[in-house]
Amino acid sequence: MSTTMPRRSRDPLAAVPPTDSTIALTAPNHRGGSRSGAGAPGRRRPPTTFAGIAMRTPYWVVTAALALLFLYPLIWTAISSVSPLAGTNQTDGWGFGNYVTLANYQAGIWVYLLNSTFVSLLTVLLTLTVSLLGGYAFARFSFPGKDLLFLSTLAILMVPYATLLIPLYVLLNTVGLSNSLVGVALVLTMFQLPFSMFMMRISFESVPRELDEAAMVDGCSAWTVLWRVLVPAVKPGLITVGLFAFLAAWNDFMAPLILINDSNRMTLPLAISNLRGQVQGVVDYGATEAGVVVLALPCILLFLILQRHYVRGFMSGAFKG
Repeated sequence: MSTTMPRRSRDPLAAVPPTDSTIALTAPNHRGGSRSGAGAPGRRRPPTTFAGIAMRTPYWVVTAALALLFLYPLIWTAISSVSPLAGTNQTDGWGFGNYVTLANYQAGIWVYLLNSTFVSLLTVLLTLTVSLLGGYAFARFSFPGKDLLFLSTLAILMVPYATLLIPLYVLLNTVGLSNSLVGVALVLTMFQLPFSMFMMRISFESVPRELDEAAMVDGCSAWTVLWRVLVPAVKPGLITVGLFAFLAAWNDFMAPLILINDSNRMTLPLAISNLRGQVQGVVDYGATEAGVVVLALPCILLFLILQRHYVRGFMSGAFKG
């Protein structure tokens, strides 16, 4: 008499009796989705019905209109800089004649680009250093006159920008920094300090003090806590401050106009302004549009690369407490 053995299932979980854990893995959650699968638990999928699309359509229309409104001038400038226009250096078909004129202006565009890059990077370095140390001191230490000193720093915002340039020019001339790119960077750093100091203070205050105390219990000094614990925590704020300082220094026109006398030390905005009306007061629109495009490209690329940290930096301290 032969007996037949039951065929073994290929599924290793088929013979395992259901338990609470296996039931929980496949049980639907309260939002109607399964806890297993590729989607995140509890995340509601956007409605794909006609009503859901109709509700989102106004948002899409408004955001697209705003994007087009802000991008149109730059797009128009970029197209005009290479299109054939009368009165410009590009009259025969599409090309880069206006960019050639810009590149060959006086000392050359590369000299002015290097000047602007030097001023911008030095401004960013000085702004980050001063605002990092100042924000750390205002957020973590108590000393006499703390609030008064902080308000005095913010008071720089209340003084018109142009009214301070003449006294600063006299001061820089006294210390031997007139007609110097370093002097321009120092002036631009001073005007960036109020916002930068405020930004770094709220960034440090959004970090729990328990991190400082835990690090000091382990034997860290105040400097070690700053560089190894707090600086990584306030990185978005630092990136926001650095981005603002770079954009302000890269596009600034007034400070180089007052403080720079040598044509070989001009920054790019000042050089483009001089190129604009160099021939008997006639405006060279083609070369000016080419200069605007060259000025805008580094700012756009830098913002696109750092936009995620930029938004996080602005959110620093928003949910404090």
